[in-house]
Amino acid sequence: MDINFAWYILVYSFLGWLAEAGCCAVLRKQFYNRGFLTAPLIFSYGNSFGVLILVLPQLGRNYIQQFLVILAVTSVVFGVADEFSKQVSKYARWESGYEGVLSGNKKGVLAGVLTAVVYQIIYLVVHPLLIGITLLIPQTIKTAVVIAVFIVIAVDFITVAYAVRTGRTEQYEKRRTDSIWRKASQWLTNFIWSRLQRAYPGFREMSSTEQDKCRFAQGFCMDKLIWIFLSTAFLGDLIETVYCGLIDGKWMSRSSVLYGPFSFVWGIGAVLLTIVLHRLARKNDRYVFVAGFVIGGVYEYSCSVLTEVFFGTVFWDYSKMPLNIGGRTNVMFCFFWGTLAVIWVKEIYPRLSRLIESFPHLFGKILTWMILLFMVCNAALTTAAMIRYGTRDTQRKPANQFEEFLDRHYTDAYMQDRWRNMKAADFNR
Repeated sequence: MDINFAWYILVYSFLGWLAEAGCCAVLRKQFYNRGFLTAPLIFSYGNSFGVLILVLPQLGRNYIQQFLVILAVTSVVFGVADEFSKQVSKYARWESGYEGVLSGNKKGVLAGVLTAVVYQIIYLVVHPLLIGITLLIPQTIKTAVVIAVFIVIAVDFITVAYAVRTGRTEQYEKRRTDSIWRKASQWLTNFIWSRLQRAYPGFREMSSTEQDKCRFAQGFCMDKLIWIFLSTAFLGDLIETVYCGLIDGKWMSRSSVLYGPFSFVWGIGAVLLTIVLHRLARKNDRYVFVAGFVIGGVYEYSCSVLTEVFFGTVFWDYSKMPLNIGGRTNVMFCFFWGTLAVIWVKEIYPRLSRLIESFPHLFGKILTWMILLFMVCNAALTTAAMIRYGTRDTQRKPANQFEEFLDRHYTDAYMQDRWRNMKAADFNR
């Protein structure tokens, strides 16, 4: 990860925390740490700005497109962060108060639009100043700060996640506990629960009855999202392969990884649509369509930018198609995303959700994490092979044994045959 990019994420995470804590202090007349972490950072702000500072420069001075992209990115990132917090807090009822443009009510729409306006002002006015300040700081200092902060964040997250997943510890206080470590653990757990309950009044521990009712992959849990990703990644690869074969007469792999027919663009897109659009499930179809139209277009555009930036390769190019947007997406596919969102939210997801929840609990858990381990290794190996493929022209000789392994098993001919549409990125376009 580029140090400057990580630096911006940390800075905007801190500024976002500062803004939320300040607003909360004004409204409630008392200071509260509004972050999920104990550290003064809210990563939904940092991550959303991280995506925007990569994507928005591609749009030039088209401020309307900038606003729509910001609106879509912030809605998705904040929605995903909200659901992530709920998944980490396994046996807690989490009501974070997140209300964005996709909440399905006028207050949420207004809040989402105002957030997008503020983001655009910050990007146009504050971000250039931040770039100038960042350039004045020596790279070694930034590197040291970023590494140190991320180590602290990792420890912080592990501590908070453990506390909120295991519940409060009043039940242990009646026991005789002479161990200083046990007492410190109890104090830390209760401190974290008290802090979160003050900042988010709806945060409470689930009762034993509520916990007993939990089925495999119930609600928006990590297990269900993993299965949604796997099933839609497989179906997406199948649909694209058939579509391209019938339309263009070219039968080729549309997979995102070296092994297996899985399109990560479809899988991740389905997960994002599920997390973000479930709030609109009971709304009129037109609301779901418009949200899917905008979010799908921005998502496809962002994926194109990110693969170019990080891998130096282009997997699709629509520049020869009518109504294309920078060759990265086009209006026709945005209509497709909108239609797919309606079908997914209204028809497919409810049925798929019930099917996943019908799995036996132990069997589902074991199978889920076995497949997840395979996909993580598959994705990591694919990433390494992609990076080596992109650098092989300028660095023919492998630098270590792992690169020798990549050169031996994933040659240029193999990579080009696996992804026949892939080409080197033209960063001047």
